[in-house]
Amino acid sequence: MSPQTHFAIDGYVDAIPAPGTNWGTAVFDLIHYPADADRIAPDTPDTVYACTTADPRIAEVLLREIQPGDLLRVTGTVAQSDAPGAPARLTVDALEVLEAAPAPVLYDLVIERWGNYATVFDADRDAVPVFTVDREWVGEAASPDAISDLIDDFENGGTR
Repeated sequence: MSPQTHFAIDGYVDAIPAPGTNWGTAVFDLIHYPADADRIAPDTPDTVYACTTADPRIAEVLLREIQPGDLLRVTGTVAQSDAPGAPARLTVDALEVLEAAPAPVLYDLVIERWGNYATVFDADRDAVPVFTVDREWVGEAASPDAISDLIDDFENGGTR
């Protein structure tokens, strides 16, 4: 590891934080966008920090309240890994939520698999589209109760 530096950075949480290897710890990835993003090349990769904390209070907040897309300011000690391409490691000792991610939009569509077949349930419609997992159209069942009959008809050379 290279020398360690203590500083604060702002970044977005990449995925749901996970419990660490010991009690009261947590791990997460933070994506840092440079403040002067207009001055760098558009294809410059974002900086990813592999973060960990051993502070049980911070770990609890991370595990209970933080979601992907939240903008955080973390303060801690960072060290660059000696492994090429590995993200810098940041040991977090302070955390501030700058902006919560928007609430996820729940869609009323559900895809369900029936063996080699897939169905799409839409809360706004009674009819149920049915197709094979290889994307071949089977047909549209008038209701969920008619799915089995439609699949049986398709397998016996019915409507294609």
